[in-house]
Amino acid sequence: MKFGITQTFNCSYLEDEHEQLLVYAEKDQDFSWRYGQLIQAGFRRSGEQIYRPHCPACTACQSIRVLVTQYAPSKSQRRLIKRNRHLTTRLSSQPGEAYYPLYERYIIQRHADGTMYPPSRQQFDSFIMCAWKKPVFIEAYDGETLIAVAVTDDIDNGSDHQAFSALYTFFDPDPGYHSLGSWMIIQQIEHARQSGKTYLYLGYQIDNCNKMNYKRKFAPNERFLQNKWQSSDKIDL
Repeated sequence: MKFGITQTFNCSYLEDEHEQLLVYAEKDQDFSWRYGQLIQAGFRRSGEQIYRPHCPACTACQSIRVLVTQYAPSKSQRRLIKRNRHLTTRLSSQPGEAYYPLYERYIIQRHADGTMYPPSRQQFDSFIMCAWKKPVFIEAYDGETLIAVAVTDDIDNGSDHQAFSALYTFFDPDPGYHSLGSWMIIQQIEHARQSGKTYLYLGYQIDNCNKMNYKRKFAPNERFLQNKWQSSDKIDL
């Protein structure tokens, strides 16, 4: 397989750090099948690009996955499930017309200081959609009102490695809703369980970044370190 390395640029998550990416660079391949292989080696996709961090002086970004069949909600997660018991979810294979307005509100109110601001329809489509891998969408409703969408990849490389991969979640920023980001991870775990999946990949856990260190709360989980998956409770963090 061919890979390329990007130039160094400022890290989006840790001040005073710099970032490089290792990017899958093959052409005329079955990208969906390759993605099913590469995600097991710590890779991830954004739009149509398959990549993983490749920073010579830093290993802060650690790919993390939840063991779906063994997941047990924590005490705070059980409270969250109870508080949101009036909400419902369902799967969709096509993006809805209400997605972009919800995404736009979410970015403007929650991430005005981030790299995805200001939002645009073109940005949304290029980030979420992919010609070689159509995601599934886990929609959350309060009655008949759409309040959250978890964009999720269904990973199947023809082996016994079946998984969901959480790509991005956006939701109603109304403060009246309770921790929708965390609640939607729980919903992805549950839908993965119902679909017979082994793992839910959550992207990269970054312990020293407040915006990115919540993923370890979904346990049991494993991290990809030293080119192998290791149980987080056995890693000296």
